[in-house]
Amino acid sequence: MAPSEVFEVIEINGEPAAEAAPRVHALTNYGHFTAMQIRGGRVRGRDLHLARLDSATRELFGAGLDGERVRELLRHALGDVSDASARVYVSWPEGDKGARVTVTVRPPQTKAGRPHGLMSVPYAREVPHIKRPGGFGQMYHLRAAERAGFDEALLTAPGGLVAEGAITNIAFWDGTSVVWPQAPALLGITMALLEPRLPSVRRPVTLADLRSYASAFITNSQGFAPVDRIDDVAFTVDAELMGRVAAAYETVEWDVL
Repeated sequence: MAPSEVFEVIEINGEPAAEAAPRVHALTNYGHFTAMQIRGGRVRGRDLHLARLDSATRELFGAGLDGERVRELLRHALGDVSDASARVYVSWPEGDKGARVTVTVRPPQTKAGRPHGLMSVPYAREVPHIKRPGGFGQMYHLRAAERAGFDEALLTAPGGLVAEGAITNIAFWDGTSVVWPQAPALLGITMALLEPRLPSVRRPVTLADLRSYASAFITNSQGFAPVDRIDDVAFTVDAELMGRVAAAYETVEWDVL
């Protein structure tokens, strides 16, 4: 399949989704998911994705999710597609004897290297360690940020404690270390891969602290990008820092699905 070709595949437990099934699935947000970029049939952080799915399934539904089953369902949905954006959604509808695994496959995406502006908002996600669909609050604030001319919303807890972006993690550079905010937030897979590969620390960061950091960047399943402003605070796009982040990311192996 040509890289520019538009496609979309949705399968539920390995079967093509009936026309109404995705709409029924969307009516409930009690579940979780993981998102990944696949290149050449491989993915970065495969085992982290599988562990995330298993852990969240145990927490939400009281039973685990076999990683080999997830891999098989992903390979089936991909078919002969080697490069894609894929998501694995897990739910457990009433009456079902096991977890319902929905796999979506769409064209690949990469977070553009262009600088991003963030607008801070006073909002914290419920149960933030679970990656789940149906996040009305974060999407509300993300859309508001975009209408205000920003690229992303920065979620903050009481006291201006920085937590995470609406759909990203954020890190700051203090000249010596990459500082990941210490606050309730989702541990994104890209963050989990980069943190041990960079000189990293975790500590509380507040909006009042922002001017003490020269640079910042965001991460999510599409990669990473520099931050050039948060509200009215400007940040330097540090080419050397972003080069270090890129080099660290390149050391992450691509795992076979």
